[in-house]
Amino acid sequence: MPEDLRVNRRVTIPAPELVERFSRSSGPGGQHVNTTESRVELSFDLRGSRALTEQQREHAISRLSGRLSGGGVLTVAADRERSQLANRKQARLRLAELLAEALRPTPQPRRRSGPSAGAKRRRLEDKRHRSKVKRTRGKGPPERE
Repeated sequence: MPEDLRVNRRVTIPAPELVERFSRSSGPGGQHVNTTESRVELSFDLRGSRALTEQQREHAISRLSGRLSGGGVLTVAADRERSQLANRKQARLRLAELLAEALRPTPQPRRRSGPSAGAKRRRLEDKRHRSKVKRTRGKGPPERE
């Protein structure tokens, strides 16, 4: 029986809410790959979960909307390893990382700020300097033809 999946310090998904399906993998394994079901699909019903608060659920659904099926189910597949156990661990890790990232609060948008006082001062000094350089350029003696 699989154990609960810890997403972060506040959220742990109970094992009964996770659904594992196994199938034959197209990955490494030689002849072994044709006989064992080492590919793992781990599904989690985000909409129907009791492990998340309403606010967490809405936040996660909005952040993961592109990865959810029509019924609000998040599915992760793993088939890189030859053993089913290793793929199960990898799928659980991937699901936990996805949910942890989705539950992380969105950062505050950056406020636009003007240039600093030093930057303004340097810009004006440069303008004065260029103006002086151009002003002191004289017209040379007229050219003879």
